Amino acid sequence: MSGRVRLALCAYAATLMAACAMLPLISGVGWLVQAAFLLGIQSGAGALARRTSLAGPLTVLVQALVTLALLTWVFAREYAVLGLVPGPEAFQRFAELLSAGGEDIGKYAIPAPLSDGISLMVVGGVLLIGLMVDGIAVTFRSAAPAGLPLLALYSVAAGLAGGEADWFWFLVAAGGYLLLLLAEGRDRLSRWGRVFGSPSALPRPANAPGAGPRASLRSGRRIGVLALGVALAVPAALPALDGGLLKGVGGASGAGSGGGGGTISAVNPLVSLRDSLNQPDSREVLRYRTDAKDTDDFYLRIVALDRFDGTTWKSSDRDVTEVPDRLPQPEGLSTAVATEPVRTTITAADYYRQSWLPLPYPATQVRIGGRWRFEPAGRTLVGYRGEDSRGAKYSVSSLAVKPTPEQLASAPPAPADVLREYTELPESLPSVVKRTAERVTKGAKNDHERAVRLQKWFAEDGGFVYDTEVDSGTGVHAISRFLRQKQGFCIHFSFSMAAMARTLGIPARVAVGFTPGTARGDGTMSVTTKDAHAWPELYFEGVGWTRFEPTPSRGTQPDHTLEDVVAGGPSDPAEPTETASDQPSAAPTASDSCPPELRRLNECGPAVPTEETAATGSDGSLGTVLLIGLGAAAAVLLFLLPLLWRRRVTARRLGSSGRTPEDVRARALAAWREVLDTAWDHGIVPDDSLTPRRTADRIVELGELDGAASAAAHRVAGAVEQVLYAARPGPIAGLAEDARTVRGGLRAGAGRRARLRALLLPRSAVRVIWAGSAWWAAFTDRWSRWSRERWAALRPGTAGRQG
Repeated sequence: MSGRVRLALCAYAATLMAACAMLPLISGVGWLVQAAFLLGIQSGAGALARRTSLAGPLTVLVQALVTLALLTWVFAREYAVLGLVPGPEAFQRFAELLSAGGEDIGKYAIPAPLSDGISLMVVGGVLLIGLMVDGIAVTFRSAAPAGLPLLALYSVAAGLAGGEADWFWFLVAAGGYLLLLLAEGRDRLSRWGRVFGSPSALPRPANAPGAGPRASLRSGRRIGVLALGVALAVPAALPALDGGLLKGVGGASGAGSGGGGGTISAVNPLVSLRDSLNQPDSREVLRYRTDAKDTDDFYLRIVALDRFDGTTWKSSDRDVTEVPDRLPQPEGLSTAVATEPVRTTITAADYYRQSWLPLPYPATQVRIGGRWRFEPAGRTLVGYRGEDSRGAKYSVSSLAVKPTPEQLASAPPAPADVLREYTELPESLPSVVKRTAERVTKGAKNDHERAVRLQKWFAEDGGFVYDTEVDSGTGVHAISRFLRQKQGFCIHFSFSMAAMARTLGIPARVAVGFTPGTARGDGTMSVTTKDAHAWPELYFEGVGWTRFEPTPSRGTQPDHTLEDVVAGGPSDPAEPTETASDQPSAAPTASDSCPPELRRLNECGPAVPTEETAATGSDGSLGTVLLIGLGAAAAVLLFLLPLLWRRRVTARRLGSSGRTPEDVRARALAAWREVLDTAWDHGIVPDDSLTPRRTADRIVELGELDGAASAAAHRVAGAVEQVLYAARPGPIAGLAEDARTVRGGLRAGAGRRARLRALLLPRSAVRVIWAGSAWWAAFTDRWSRWSRERWAALRPGTAGRQG
């Protein structure tokens, strides 16, 4: 294999290995198979172009044209000439698909379904990166800079994953780049000829140990492996590098392997929240049982966003500690405010992956296994070194805080540090935000009354409309645009109210989590993706952080913000216990049949499984389930093909003994072939240069056969010699049984791994490939002779002239 061919294959492999980082982002692997096929054609086109000695830029141009034709054939063939040559309509189709793909990315949560738009984006992106890698590394023979497009491909995947790129995919991508560098090094060394260990070293024969480039190649491999190992080990060993590429999922990085400290990174869950609200199906993410008297106020809080930088609200970088047995007293809460203890058991769905643990606020005790850390300022639990909420089961003790409007109205000023941190606003905030806040709260006597007026203005009097399809952003200009257009969903309402409260000097932040969910008949509560929500929390000294609800038709407004207090809720108070019914379900709720208009107003009925859902499964139709089943069956069948072929061959060889002399000869040879193949399957490679008797001795020796198996092997060998050399070979009984005895002896002397290898992946199965190769050679030979004869028949004078 030439150096350039090896480089091209390694560039192809490196591109695909880097593209694997996008596997967690998209459902299924069909796009990767498609990209691998098209990338192979692209690489082949480059190899053919380089064989014609085209200039480097022309080679890249040829590959680019081939790539464009391939994408046209796959995604816009009906708009192209001959399905391959794109015209204006084809390019317009590409633009439509890319636009739809961008919308799909913003609409669906990870892993997103493979729509046509997303497929064009990922497949086209892989082909573009592959073109760059092949051009730089192979055409221009400079593999090191080819790491830049590979890094770009991995970085895009990691960025779309929101920091949740698995370290495994980094290793795969890095391994591909290292493979490319090693291939280039071998190519360069091969062009220099033999490489000597030192200038004074004398030339050695080509077959001497260490001659040629092998020693330097081994050194290069060792250096590459060492460099990759250092790149992986140093970030894990040094606490100062805990924010590196390989930090654990969850945003919490510890200060060492054994400590419980560290900081939490600024994780922004807003994209996930919007994706959840816009999912076409409502899937259950949590199920809980609580003894709370009123579940209307039982919000499950994930994280608090306390920093507004002008672009969006974020969670500040804060220290985390070990989870204490009893969480500290909630900030700002005095004993004068009435509280009720609440106990809750919560179970998360197996697919619900969140770095923050959903908790009622304020929690006072959390019982959960795994690597979790406590962040005191937000009173949240965050996953440590990759820990997440998938399938988590935990119990929580919390407080139901019951402040009176009088206690909130008479709250003293907040401490200076709280005011300084939680009233900070960017200088770019439009003045209209503060003017609107002052206008809405004009005449209010205290901060509580101002907050209540803001809530009422958003939820009732301001003319705002709840709409999850609005995409107005989350920055300072988005807030002013939202106040003007008055359309948005919970993110816009909570952001705007928190910002307006800060302009009035009221400490505020934004909480992200879930509304209480829907009551079930068994006393549990079901929380689905449609219950994802964001709401503002305002600080009042003596009460602490207090929830408000400005979003119309979502959640419930707290009692302390209403003039007429109405108690009660959907829950049936019960002591929380874990039962089988507490397990969350991934099936869509009955609200999926609700019209979009009512769904946006949160007026769909309770979750009731439909017949279709029960019949087709949680995530797809019956056809999808059948397709998955057929695919799994095909994969299993493909894996078992060598075993099935070997069993079939054995049954045919060791069948009836036959009656005619021809049958005797065939059966003896078949039994001998079975003995040879059985030995081969157990690691004893056939040696055609040996006689049957010497072959039997070799099998007995290497297979460590005992007396019965050894005698059986020699009997079969003797029968073969008689068939081959005797004038009239007589029938020999028991050959099939002897072959089985040899097989049993070989199995008894082999280890477990060797026995499994012989059973599932028999080495003798290569005979199928040999047979196919022989058939193909015979076929091509016959075709060649037929073609020559036909050509001679069409040109009868040719033979005469040649003669």
